[in-house]
Amino acid sequence: MPSMTTIPTPDPSKPAEDARKPRSDGEQSRERLLGAALGLFAAQGYARTSTREIAKAAGANVAAISYYFGDKAGLYRATFGAMCSGPQTNVPLFEQPHFTLRDALSGYYQQMLGPLHEGEHAEQLLRLWYREMLEPTGLWAEEIEQGIRPEHEALVRVLCRHLGLAAPTDDVQRLAYAIAALAVQIMMGRDIVKAITPQLLATPGSIDQWAVHLIGYAEAMVAAEYQKLHKGKA
Repeated sequence: MPSMTTIPTPDPSKPAEDARKPRSDGEQSRERLLGAALGLFAAQGYARTSTREIAKAAGANVAAISYYFGDKAGLYRATFGAMCSGPQTNVPLFEQPHFTLRDALSGYYQQMLGPLHEGEHAEQLLRLWYREMLEPTGLWAEEIEQGIRPEHEALVRVLCRHLGLAAPTDDVQRLAYAIAALAVQIMMGRDIVKAITPQLLATPGSIDQWAVHLIGYAEAMVAAEYQKLHKGKA
């Protein structure tokens, strides 16, 4: 079984340590710490990375970690979410009552594939996600409940609306997971795609082309489900 290092949940009654007003050079210092932490946490994991090591890599004082993030756990939490928008930002991109199915799928894949435009940072973030799954601190479980679940439920609502269903069935749940899996395969299998067909992820334009094609694939999946649901109906 993987080892478990628990990251404490922040007290919502207190302001987040990384929300303090920065000094004049604060934003640059904070970003350097986040960048250094991302690389080290991704390469070594949470338990094997020290604050001193992060501060040295960032060219900052160890005290700066306390100032901006509170402690190592706060820095890890900030690093884990640094490149990921929450559902309050992502869901409106694809769940709007006036959206066509294509509009909804376009917004959905826009937010799913967005991190791939971050280049090296995207690769480090993916490695960090792998490590969090294998060496859990509790943040992945939080991400499932607070990020993945609400976005999945929003996609299910979109599908129900376009399939003419009042409530989701297990088949619609499966369809939602399958639509997400088209993008997850590219993100989590990035190294495989780059090794076999590097041209498919070589430029920002090639990443954008993935979204265009995934929309078409997902539309076909929804159409197949629609036909199955309404077969024989007038």
